[in-house]
Amino acid sequence: MVSLDLRRLDRVLEVDATSLAARIQAGATGPGLEDQLREQGLTLRHFPQSFEYSTLGGWVATRAGGHFATLETHIDDLVESVRAITPRGTWEGRRLPGSGAGPSPDRLLIGSEGILGVIAEAWVRVRPRPEFKASASVEFGEFGEAAEAVRVIAQSGLHPANCRLLDAAEAELTGAGDGSAHLLLLGFESADHPVDASMDRALEIARDHQGTPGEGRTSPPTGRKRPHAGRNRPVGGTVDQWHGAFLLAPYLRDTFVACGVLSETFETAITWDRFEEFQATVMETARRATAEACGVPADGPGSPRISCRLTHVYPDGAAPYFTVLAPAVRGGEVEQWDEIKAAVSEALIEAGGTITHHHAVGRDHRPWYDRQRPAPFAAALRAAKAELDPAGMLNPGVLIDPV
Repeated sequence: MVSLDLRRLDRVLEVDATSLAARIQAGATGPGLEDQLREQGLTLRHFPQSFEYSTLGGWVATRAGGHFATLETHIDDLVESVRAITPRGTWEGRRLPGSGAGPSPDRLLIGSEGILGVIAEAWVRVRPRPEFKASASVEFGEFGEAAEAVRVIAQSGLHPANCRLLDAAEAELTGAGDGSAHLLLLGFESADHPVDASMDRALEIARDHQGTPGEGRTSPPTGRKRPHAGRNRPVGGTVDQWHGAFLLAPYLRDTFVACGVLSETFETAITWDRFEEFQATVMETARRATAEACGVPADGPGSPRISCRLTHVYPDGAAPYFTVLAPAVRGGEVEQWDEIKAAVSEALIEAGGTITHHHAVGRDHRPWYDRQRPAPFAAALRAAKAELDPAGMLNPGVLIDPV
């Protein structure tokens, strides 16, 4: 097996300030490319949880999702064109704001997970760095009311940068709440104009659904007088507390296992009309499967801790993200994980969701991805793989079986 190290391909090669786009090499990490764009007052605005160490090429290959909750939530939305090196030669799309010229060559590379070629660079859409920001939290007594408020906000055209709903257990786990209420975290930002009015309307929608707004804050741009200064909200820590826990979570997974705690997450997406039943089914499946795998009761003292949050929201649906914490079986952690993973993944597919909203397919999700995609598409993907990589050298076994 051979791995390619692209760390030297880490530069922002070109910036088109007129079109707001940049040509960036695939090995550029999140902090590296943002530092270079910051010099010109720009940002890519793509911040996955793996931001510190992941790269632009990895984001494109896996259809990565960032932590902004609406509009451009996936790297797909930010890519103008992709350049890749394949065994058959160079593959390079044409830079365009949009095109109706048949299937997109760039879209075939986005999410290809390395089976068609090595992504070398991409033209991506950038934007001025935001100057106006506002954030607030809202508490709800009922999760259903909170989800309905999120749906209305998602369909309102307000497009918040953050619109995350944490159930009470998730809020307590991250330190954003005390476990007594479900918590909606809202945020707006703009490089062009104050966002007070957008926040006010979102909070009005939340109140209409029995939400109680709590702490929040507004950040005016340096050196500018912000209109409606009298509506400054107090600075609070709820949003920051959650954000800190969110960024720390990937680093704690192995630590949890070492301490005897199984920690796993499952993320998916479903349309709003099926959301309520879907969320309840997956929560119950995760609870039962985890209790059985861990040998603990499904309810009451000692039972698994199952929580849910909405990470991304769209006008037609949401991306629920489930977290499982339970006692690990010493010496059998992998088997325990396999059992829980299979049960929950089965529930996601059977209930009509996707096996992954932003964690990619790889090998772990492959059995359920095979069932999610249409058979003719799988055949077409195999044909593309055979044409571009006839020797089957590139990431065999990912997305499709090696020939």
